[in-house]
Amino acid sequence: MPNSPMSEVRVDEWNAMIEIDLKGVLNGIAAVLPVFKAQKHGHIIATSSVAGVKNYVGSGVYGAAKWGVRNAMEVTRMESANEGTNIRCTTLCPAAIDTELLDHIGFETTAANMKAFYKQHALSPEAIARVVNIAVDQPAEVDISEVIIYPTNQA
Repeated sequence: MPNSPMSEVRVDEWNAMIEIDLKGVLNGIAAVLPVFKAQKHGHIIATSSVAGVKNYVGSGVYGAAKWGVRNAMEVTRMESANEGTNIRCTTLCPAAIDTELLDHIGFETTAANMKAFYKQHALSPEAIARVVNIAVDQPAEVDISEVIIYPTNQA
């Protein structure tokens, strides 16, 4: 998540975000889809972000990758429904999570702003894991396709 204003034109960082945040999810889908199609069931869980739902200044490329994740997952879900393969697809769209992501922001102003925001609003990884459990624990005919996860103290 090396966010910065688009005007900084940090193309190397853009490419890295797309490789990890979008292509990483696509490669995961590609790895499991043949097996899930053959067995006619499975559950793909991917992480997008609230930045894939809302626009944030300084997060243009990160948001673009996360919007792409949401689209790929929803299309995979729809195609599975059309093909009768019973593959569930859950996209998590969390707000700030207490992880190492802030350590990768090289643009100092953005890094300082994000650190202050995370200090006030970051969710624990365990909170996100509990949401994953809710999606996984559903009966096979129920697909929780998308979950937006905010801390209660964030407007």
